[in-house]
Formats: sequence, C-alpha cells, structure tokens
Amino acid sequence: MLKEIMPRKPRIEFEGAFYHVLVRGNQKQKIFLEKQDFRKYLHILGDYKGLYSFFLHGYVLMPNHVHLLVETGKTPLSKILQGINPALHDAFNWKYDTVGHLFQGRYKAILCNREEYLLNLIRYIHNNPVRAGLAEQADKYHWSSHKLFLKPKTKGLWIRILP
Repeated sequence: MLKEIMPRKPRIEFEGAFYHVLVRGNQKQKIFLEKQDFRKYLHILGDYKGLYSFFLHGYVLMPNHVHLLVETGKTPLSKILQGINPALHDAFNWKYDTVGHLFQGRYKAILCNREEYLLNLIRYIHNNPVRAGLAEQADKYHWSSHKLFLKPKTKGLWIRILP
C-alpha cells in the first residue's frame, strides 16, 4: 500500500504577524565558523531589514542555528527569509569553498500571540546560549540582542523594543 504524500500546509502570513523563526544548519552542522560569519549574518539581516521594513524584536545567533523574533510589515515572512537565507548560504559556500545545502529544510516559523508570549519568548531566545553552555549569563554572549534590551540606546540599534 502506497502512502499518500500530503503537501505542506501554507504558512499563515499577514501584515503585523509575529513569528518565532528558527533556522538550523543542515544535519545540525555549524553555520557560523568564525566571528566574521556572525557579523556577515547580522549585516545581511540589517540589509534585508532596510529593504523589507520588518521589525526584529530579538535574535540569537548560535553556532549551528538562529532564532529570530520577527514582526512582519507589508512584506510576507517567506519573502524576507527567501532573501536572508540564500544570502548566507551563498556567502558561506563561497568563503569555505563548499557546495550543497547549508540549512536543514525550510525555516521553522511559529506564529505567536504577542500579548501572551512576548516576554517568555524573548527570555527563551536570549537564554539559548546559557542552556547550550556557551555563556554563564545571557548578557555575556556576544551574538544576541540581549545587550540591546539592557542598553536600548546602543549604537546601530535596529531592533524594535516594545513597551
């Protein structure tokens, strides 16, 4: 008996949608090998933030995955990530002379209720490096927006911190 293959359900996308986005390295491999790789991703993220005008409420870049807390504007999340992910993929493959997939499948995007979930989700994202043993405290991990929450007037701030 053949198993019927079900198509993926379409993502729910609308202006003002609030998503917890997770992008993982293929086979859980590292997607950031050097400090410059983390910087490159933040640069790419900033470029697409300017291009598509979405709100980035928080992030953490782990060696093998990324968490983003995104609120969409007029541009759907799928279009935003169809720009960001290939840009990192291409930069990684060019820099390290590799081929093939950098990411494991498509990104995961969980549609969130801002009022009920925001603070817990930001806490979860910022404490990811602590749980992984990469930092003793969230504020000691460099590749996170946590420091922007502690000092909201930080230079280069393009994170939207909600009241």
